[in-house]
Amino acid sequence: MTTLNELTLADARDGLKAKDFSATDLAKAHLAAMEKARGLNAYILETPERALAMAEVADTKIAAGAARPLEGIPLGIKDLFCTHGVATTAGSKILEGFQPHYESAVTHNLWRDGAVMLGKLNLDEFAMGSSNETSAYGDTISPWRRNGSDTKLVPGGSSGGSAAAVAAHLCLGATATDTGGSIRQPAAFTGTVGIKPTYGRCSRWGTVAYASSLDQAGPIARTVRDCAILLGSMAGQDARDTTCADLPVPDFEAAVSRGVKGLTIGIPKEYRVEGLSAEVQALWDRGAEMLKDAGATVREISLPHTPYALPAYYIVAPAEASSNLARYDGVRYGLRVPGKDIAGMYENTRAAGFGREVKRRIMIGTYVLSAGYYDAYYVRAQKIRTLIKRDFEEAYASGIDAILTPATPSAAFGLGEKGSGDPVEMYLQDVFTITVNMAGLPGLSVPAGLDAQGLPLGLQLIGRPFDEETLFAAAQVIETAAGRTKLPAAWWA
Repeated sequence: MTTLNELTLADARDGLKAKDFSATDLAKAHLAAMEKARGLNAYILETPERALAMAEVADTKIAAGAARPLEGIPLGIKDLFCTHGVATTAGSKILEGFQPHYESAVTHNLWRDGAVMLGKLNLDEFAMGSSNETSAYGDTISPWRRNGSDTKLVPGGSSGGSAAAVAAHLCLGATATDTGGSIRQPAAFTGTVGIKPTYGRCSRWGTVAYASSLDQAGPIARTVRDCAILLGSMAGQDARDTTCADLPVPDFEAAVSRGVKGLTIGIPKEYRVEGLSAEVQALWDRGAEMLKDAGATVREISLPHTPYALPAYYIVAPAEASSNLARYDGVRYGLRVPGKDIAGMYENTRAAGFGREVKRRIMIGTYVLSAGYYDAYYVRAQKIRTLIKRDFEEAYASGIDAILTPATPSAAFGLGEKGSGDPVEMYLQDVFTITVNMAGLPGLSVPAGLDAQGLPLGLQLIGRPFDEETLFAAAQVIETAAGRTKLPAAWWA
């Protein structure tokens, strides 16, 4: 028998509407599961009192026949989204004790539509990481394990807490953010579905900034349909964010069943990179066959500037981070470490408050923005970014409707297995996802199979600007053909 926390979001919505169970029952089932799964460290903060109060309101709305789109649906919130009166840390000691007096645009939209907040989810510090090993609140552990092994695996990052919580049935869906793959990579590692929408589809207002021209909010959920439902509530125009598009929000859920007949799917030859595992290559080929069998045409394309995306990204993102993180100085909020004067306080606070990876990226960013190196590094990186965007524009102009690639070079790895000595090894995890952020396009990761060790592997679909609907339709074809990934048994309970 399926317990309430194991339902899909769509099934839970239907069950609430049919009054098979109450929103309070649903919230309590998730709170109980969260209590048993604290060893995964997916949540930084649990908010049971708020969850039950919101569920009670939802039950009242449902009883009155006034249910909203997400009425009574329990969600986890990545701790990068400011939540009014609830601690927001960005996974960093430097925001210790910070309780915003305002609500982020994305979470406001979710509460407006009746969702219930279960708590704040763990993440790499300031979203800087690909494994959820840089959080000041400890590593998040994936609910997955290799066959016959007790090795602790990473859930991916930076949205590792979001992906782990969804995969472990600790929420029906979660908010996440994606700067270079931080939704799609953890979704691929945990057998969940994650979409990074077009830049500007969701407001960034009230979301702690990492790299402002790359950051975009999106959902992680257990099915393509669930993801579409969540994005429909998260998205929308917001006058407080000048980069947020003034466009109507489509019916993403309706697009899920649209199919791919008549579409042309591109396979970029530059994504056949050195080090790509044979299993991922075989999965990619199977994904193309799934789409062909459903009526799509598949053809090879070229995105010639792809090899330059990773180095360009690791100039642009740290440069913007060094600027954005200059505001954390101990003066207005968060951690304050006294010094002999104000300069000493700045130095002491930032030295104690930021972790090693954040310091590394601030220093890289400050260096590439300095007077002697701005033109040599930052300006050149932005020129490459323009060329990457042009590659995609030319592909779509040639009749391509969407692009299919791997989501990650391999399945999830163990804690401490990558990046401990050489951070570049960790940065290479983003090789397939970074181009999407550099070009501002939508990208979706959908589970498509398991590797020989029993770990999930994902495929990535990349779409035209503001055409998330085609991605949902194509992803549903893959989900149906591959079969929904059976999530792991609760070994942690």
